[in-house]
Amino acid sequence: MEYEVRVARAGDLAGLAAIENSCEEMFKEIGIVFPPGPTVVEQVIGKGAEIVVAGDPAVGFAAAREVDGATHLEQISVRGDLVGRGIGGALLAEVVARAAAAGSPGVSLLTFRDVPWNGPWYARHGFAELPEERWGSGIRSYWDAEIEAGLHGLGPRLVMWAPTG
Repeated sequence: MEYEVRVARAGDLAGLAAIENSCEEMFKEIGIVFPPGPTVVEQVIGKGAEIVVAGDPAVGFAAAREVDGATHLEQISVRGDLVGRGIGGALLAEVVARAAAAGSPGVSLLTFRDVPWNGPWYARHGFAELPEERWGSGIRSYWDAEIEAGLHGLGPRLVMWAPTG
């Protein structure tokens, strides 16, 4: 891959919201328009999230933090004009590898069930739906916050999990 994946530096952070926003057009094409407000990455910067980026300057990023005793993928985004080149897969692999190295039992995430580059994409990368009875209080609070924010009105959502071991 032509874009090295590395831990984000302070100078990378200001450009990450633009990367996240660059994919909005892809979602609009399938009828998903996100409500106004800060991006996910803007919400997690400085709040304990570990952020890795691809490229210098960054063309993609993944942000993760600990939730319910495991790693939780907050967001993964690749610049819209570079989608489909393996950058997202490399970022996801780095998140899973870092989780395993830290002793995390796995990686969780919330995503759209049917959007091709969401649920089905994660399934191709080893993730499966996490049954509700296995959700911890942290995942439950994420789910409830998404409902409150109106995200579930945009399309079916699901919680996914991939073990690290």
